[in-house]
Amino acid sequence: MPEAPLPDTTRSDTEAMGTEMAHPRRVLLFLAVGLAGLGGVLWFTISSRLAAQESLREVTAAAAVPSVNVVQPREVQSRPLILSGRFAAWAEAPVYARTGGFIQRRLVDIGDRVQAGQLLAVIDAPEVDQQLAAATAALATVRAQRDLSARTAQRWTELGARSVVSQQATDERRGDLAARTAQLTQAEAEVNRLRALTGFTQVLAPFEGTITSRGTDVGALIVAGATNAQPLFTVSDTRRLRLYVRVPQAYTAAIAPGVVARFTVPEHGDETFTAEVTRSAESLDIQSGAMLVQLAVDNSADRLLPGGYAQVRLELPPGPMGGQVRIPASALIFRQDGTSVAVVDDQGKVAVKPVRIARDLGSDLDISSGLERGEWVINGPSDAIRSGDVVRPSRTAPESR
Repeated sequence: MPEAPLPDTTRSDTEAMGTEMAHPRRVLLFLAVGLAGLGGVLWFTISSRLAAQESLREVTAAAAVPSVNVVQPREVQSRPLILSGRFAAWAEAPVYARTGGFIQRRLVDIGDRVQAGQLLAVIDAPEVDQQLAAATAALATVRAQRDLSARTAQRWTELGARSVVSQQATDERRGDLAARTAQLTQAEAEVNRLRALTGFTQVLAPFEGTITSRGTDVGALIVAGATNAQPLFTVSDTRRLRLYVRVPQAYTAAIAPGVVARFTVPEHGDETFTAEVTRSAESLDIQSGAMLVQLAVDNSADRLLPGGYAQVRLELPPGPMGGQVRIPASALIFRQDGTSVAVVDDQGKVAVKPVRIARDLGSDLDISSGLERGEWVINGPSDAIRSGDVVRPSRTAPESR
């Protein structure tokens, strides 16, 4: 029988040796891959943490810059000035009694039209008549005494010239004449005074007008010169009226004689009347800060009443409004050094600027100086805001009005 072939032990040993040599390489390869993966994970983790820290720093820095709402001032257009006014008669005179007595006759009442010098009332004053009669008699006595003294002084002067009487006696007669002359002047003045008082028993109208008040009646006792005396009548010239308005200080520069105003009154609805500025007080009232202005109104038709209310519309030239801007009242900052606003530039830097208020409209303010049209103003700034602070503005477009 043929012999069976023997196994090739040499090949098996070689393969076994190759397998033993390949195993460490594979382990090293797996180890390198593992280390690379671990390095990638570590790099990703560190990078994520660094990015998160950078983002946190950015968020923290952004949160440290306050966000503010900013608005641009609006230009103030020239508009009519609406003010309230009061009418007054062009001339008004309370008529008092100059003579005491009783009202004998009353010839007029309220609403009556009177002419200058017209008789309004008659006062019965018998005491004044008696005083006048006594003064007239006293005047006659003093005049007679003065005439006698004048003749005596003349005779003594002639005698003194011939040295018949002494110079002392002559001077005494001349002195007596001077005294009598003074007494005569006094007596004449008293008679004239009482005659004037007698004339005052007739109460006359001082000028043409309307009786707007009456404070007496027939039989009433009149006490002339009393401190609490009431006028018998009030005469008002209402053919022309004075219309008084108080103009705020910011607009006084535009008020001058000749400026035309239009006004309405409640009793005539929407009907418009005209008036013209005639004069102003040229000074400001301390309490209101306004100037009193007078306008003349033609009232020949008697349609307007003195003492009444009017809404006056003054058409002002653009001068007083030129350069003024309007901002919300919430943008104003009140500090010890005065009123100011905070403006923001393009880099978000704050500048606190003092301003001057021309007019307070409640929710808005008209600024006459310290602020320009194109600047951005912080609306509702913090009390702690200062020049040089950095903010993040949220801009609002200006409204057109």
